[in-house]
Amino acid sequence: MPPLTGARPRHGALLFVLVLAVTFAAVVYLSARNAYQPSAERRAEPLLTTVVSLAPRGTVPGGDPAALYARSPAASFRSGAAGVTLPAARRTAHFSVGHVVTALSTAKDYLVLSSLDPDVVTGDAVRQIRLLLDPDQLEQFDRSVDSPADDGRHAATGWLVRFDTAEVALADTATRVRGTMRVAEVGPDTLEVASDHTLVYAVRPAGAAPAADASLFTVRRELIFRFDREDLRMHRAEVLTSRVQAGPQSCSADPAGFLHPVLAGHRATPEGPGLTDPYATGTRAAPALCGALAPLTQPALPAPVRPAPATGGRGGGGRDGR
Repeated sequence: MPPLTGARPRHGALLFVLVLAVTFAAVVYLSARNAYQPSAERRAEPLLTTVVSLAPRGTVPGGDPAALYARSPAASFRSGAAGVTLPAARRTAHFSVGHVVTALSTAKDYLVLSSLDPDVVTGDAVRQIRLLLDPDQLEQFDRSVDSPADDGRHAATGWLVRFDTAEVALADTATRVRGTMRVAEVGPDTLEVASDHTLVYAVRPAGAAPAADASLFTVRRELIFRFDREDLRMHRAEVLTSRVQAGPQSCSADPAGFLHPVLAGHRATPEGPGLTDPYATGTRAAPALCGALAPLTQPALPAPVRPAPATGGRGGGGRDGR
């Protein structure tokens, strides 16, 4: 039998090809697996806030909360969390439907807690909101809540809706809400949700009897949330921008720490926004922003009751009065 002189070289070549193929497959697999992993160096950006007071031009209408809502533009709004509706979720180029649903539901959870939870709106509860924030934003959030400032970064009312309980109380916890939410992929590792909601609160003076006249206070919140893959996994969000318009509220009020409604039967103070010194270049500019509240946003006054016409008797309009 002739010697098998070619067997060993052929086996060696085959082994080399197999090793090369396995190595190539491993490189391709690892590249695909890590292609869309978020960078460990990326940090959440600080929140940028704008809070604008809307001053009424006349006396703020008052009355029963249900009647006020019925005569206002919020008559068709839903109550509470039912007013924060989610759009249909569709997959994007790099995110599944499940990822998109998680982003939208997390944004809704934040909106409901920070706008509608009575313990937040009329109290000091913030723990549940902190749990929904990216850890990189917690220091800014805590400073905003503990030491609010109208500097574009540290207004507590940019993060949440909050009233001073020494001034006002909720007359009806079923706050009316209407708005929209949109989601978009802004990169292979990032989703953004843009929300725009109008919330209408019924408030009355703090300590007033339940029968006291209430008034409506309207807050428009425009928020942009950002989610990377770790945020989606941990059910948390980065709040990028917050634009708030709130009224009826005096221009002289400082809305950074609390919102200050002008209550039923009252008018806004005549003072304008706080002074801003354009020559103070050594300090951070923090101009107060204020606008005029459109009259049609206030509840319509009920139609006056006309007295019934007189009938009969002398001097009346009937035949006997001729």
